[in-house]
Amino acid sequence: YSLIDRFKVTVWFTAPTALRMLMKAGDEVVREFDLSSLRHMCSAGEPLNPHVVRWGMEVLRRRIHDNWWQTETGAPCISNFPCMTVKPGSMGKAVPGVTAAIVDENGMELPPGKEGFLALRPGWPSMMTGIWGNVTKYREYFYVPGWYASGDQAYKDEDGYIWFLGRADDVIKTSGERLGPFEVESALIEHPAVAESAVVGKPDELRGEIVKAFIVLRPGNQPSERLREDITNFVRVRLAYYAYPREIEFVEALPKTRSGKIMRRVLKAKEGGHDTGDLSMLED
Repeated sequence: YSLIDRFKVTVWFTAPTALRMLMKAGDEVVREFDLSSLRHMCSAGEPLNPHVVRWGMEVLRRRIHDNWWQTETGAPCISNFPCMTVKPGSMGKAVPGVTAAIVDENGMELPPGKEGFLALRPGWPSMMTGIWGNVTKYREYFYVPGWYASGDQAYKDEDGYIWFLGRADDVIKTSGERLGPFEVESALIEHPAVAESAVVGKPDELRGEIVKAFIVLRPGNQPSERLREDITNFVRVRLAYYAYPREIEFVEALPKTRSGKIMRRVLKAKEGGHDTGDLSMLED
């Protein structure tokens, strides 16, 4: 806020983690600074929770425009344009010059509402042309016939808006259902005591996996069994019967990359008793 005020910033490109941290600091802090110079806000790096979008409209008095891209795509490929109606929780629509679709493993486009792989038709303007010294790795991105496979799971609604569900390797398989962590995490941060959350699948003999949530509380809240039950019931009435967290662990912080992305695989490895793998990107 102070940098925007001091340097009269007009366009702010940030990450959901940074916005959630600002929410955690409290709404009254915003009133101490002049943000009138700010005419446009964008977010990328992770999906933007609906609650954060609504907070931006109510507290910052700005629409936060979520968009999607990857290092491999070279530039934003899906976005909420200024001229569009923002649907909180959606990454928007494909930008001009990009064909984006939800496809199955055979490359067939799926109808609205059907979950599948988020894919791009090769040939968009900023598309990567190779990976230095690793042709085999480059070809792996195009294992779905006719498409660049992003590794993300998503669906498209009747209006053409694309909704992120989770990385393919983050999807939780519980009680015969497939569940993306984003839906559960978005419901969790709607609770007034929750600042941040990360959801993973924990191995379970009966259900295959159960939903486990790691939660950072807002200032003024203390971990307790009563709060754990309250959060569980809060989510239970908002999501499908299989989607609420059956375990909640309160933590001081979540493992993140230096760019603010939550490293769910670290939490998942902890729950499954597996090696966490490369931690060179871990923030702390």
